Amino acid sequence: MGTTTCLLMTLCLGIVSVSCEGLLHRQKRIWIIESFKVEEGWHGPYPYMLGKIETEKEFQVGFHLRGQGVDLEPKDKLFIETTTGEVFVNGELDYEFCSVLKLTFEAKDKFDKTLNSRLGVEVEILDINDNPPVFQPSKHTVNLKENVSQGEVLTVVRATDEDRKDTNNGTFDLKIVSINPKPPEDLEFFLEQQDTTGTIKFKGCLDHPKSDTYTILVEAKDRGEMVQLSSTCTVIINIEDGNNHPPTFTGQTGVGSIKERDSGVEVLRLQVSDQDTKGTQAWKARYTIHGDKDQNFRITTDPKTNEGVLLVEKPLDYEEGSVRNVSVSVENEEPYFSCKVNRRPPKGLWDVETSIGHPPLFRQVTIRVEDVNDPPIFTPAVKNVSVDENVAVGWYLETLTAKDLDRSYANTFLYMKGNDPAQWVAVDAKTGKITTTKILDRESPYVKNDVYQVTVFAVDDGKPPMTGTGTLNIHLKDRNDNLPQLEMTTMGMCLSDEPSKVNITAYDLDKDPYSGPFRFQLLGDDVKGKWSINPNHGVNWEPIYRKNQKPADTWPSVEWFGDPCLMGSWTLYRLHSDPGEREHSVCRSPSVGARGV
Repeated sequence: MGTTTCLLMTLCLGIVSVSCEGLLHRQKRIWIIESFKVEEGWHGPYPYMLGKIETEKEFQVGFHLRGQGVDLEPKDKLFIETTTGEVFVNGELDYEFCSVLKLTFEAKDKFDKTLNSRLGVEVEILDINDNPPVFQPSKHTVNLKENVSQGEVLTVVRATDEDRKDTNNGTFDLKIVSINPKPPEDLEFFLEQQDTTGTIKFKGCLDHPKSDTYTILVEAKDRGEMVQLSSTCTVIINIEDGNNHPPTFTGQTGVGSIKERDSGVEVLRLQVSDQDTKGTQAWKARYTIHGDKDQNFRITTDPKTNEGVLLVEKPLDYEEGSVRNVSVSVENEEPYFSCKVNRRPPKGLWDVETSIGHPPLFRQVTIRVEDVNDPPIFTPAVKNVSVDENVAVGWYLETLTAKDLDRSYANTFLYMKGNDPAQWVAVDAKTGKITTTKILDRESPYVKNDVYQVTVFAVDDGKPPMTGTGTLNIHLKDRNDNLPQLEMTTMGMCLSDEPSKVNITAYDLDKDPYSGPFRFQLLGDDVKGKWSINPNHGVNWEPIYRKNQKPADTWPSVEWFGDPCLMGSWTLYRLHSDPGEREHSVCRSPSVGARGV
């Protein structure tokens, strides 16, 4: 490093007869400086001479050095002896910080006048192997399903080297240096390198029971000629337990019986065993019921014990069978998976046989149904009868009959009346015979859409007593049993020289054909010439007071009737007269009163 090298050539430009000293005053000199080379990372001692600038002795010049390594970063690494032109290295240089230092030399004469100022030198820093390859990141954690197929990418590691890329110092190789614990014979991890990255894969089959975690140490080592530098990264492979062990039935607990008509009740529990990791989908059991045509049962999984809990969803009937037989199958939430290595060729992936799915396991289950006292059943539960309204009291309507489906209980019944809002009927306690106790009225507010509804109870003498309910719908036929009526019984009427009239509307509670339209007619001889009716047929009519008549002292009576005939008769009465009545203008407020005929 301390060898002196002649690095400066002096070239005088001009006519030979002109002296170099005179040329200095008339022309600039051009200094051509070759590059220095220095190896990075020299550990000293410092300073040491890098080279020397040779000049003609007759020129008394001084040299000044500026640029990178002197007054620019990296500062104070170089300096020049101003009188001799010797260049010194004053500190350690780093290739990774700057691979080439560019400097400017300035030459001055003895009067401190600048003779030349040009880019004078480049100092090339030679790279040494002082940087190991570095992984980013230095740790990888990979979570895998146990059923991952061989050849799939597990993870990719990356490394970089700050040394010069086109040299051995900046080129590195990746490899797996250790795996802990040692994989079984059916599993092999390997690394494929592409430039500065390494892809980790495996051959064979993952087996969670043999090991659920592998720690892989990957090394990156450069190809330095003098020394090889390296670093490592850690890859942790976590294997999640897959479903490679089907569940098997191990037992049954619970009474295995149910009382008829009960629902939502636990009947029994089925136990299973599974060698997969508890709590995973590979361990969790899923149960299915078979042969339950009426869907009386439901089965769920106890999340803590993994038991199958069989419950009654719909009530059972002892009379339909004292025993129920169903089958229950079990499988895991995650599909079953198996992997087997058949052959291990020296190159490429291995010959591996995999399968997905496993036939579910079945277990026969017997449930006993216990008989209890059933309520009486009306057959049919609802009866309908049609009858005219206004039939005589004591009229027979219908008989509601109940029966007992129990085979183990011989019960007798007591019939009782349930809902009868108008208190129109009576029920025979022994036979269930229903008769009327009052006149039935279709127009009653208790009748809805011409139907009056009655409920009847049948109470047995079992222990405990049970009650059944039957319904009788009484359809009432209309009869002409209501007089026509007026919507308004009082209204005002103003008498004047012109004919006076008022509009009156009639109605009937009966249905067609026992209601409107109606026919109207005036009654009495003393109203002729004074009053008239328009129209005399329909629902609305107008009594008209003729013009040019004195105020009426007698108000007419009107009768109207439908078809078939049921007549109503009404009289218009004068309530009061206006004390200030005039000869040709009188206001009256007639009252319309009812007189049925």
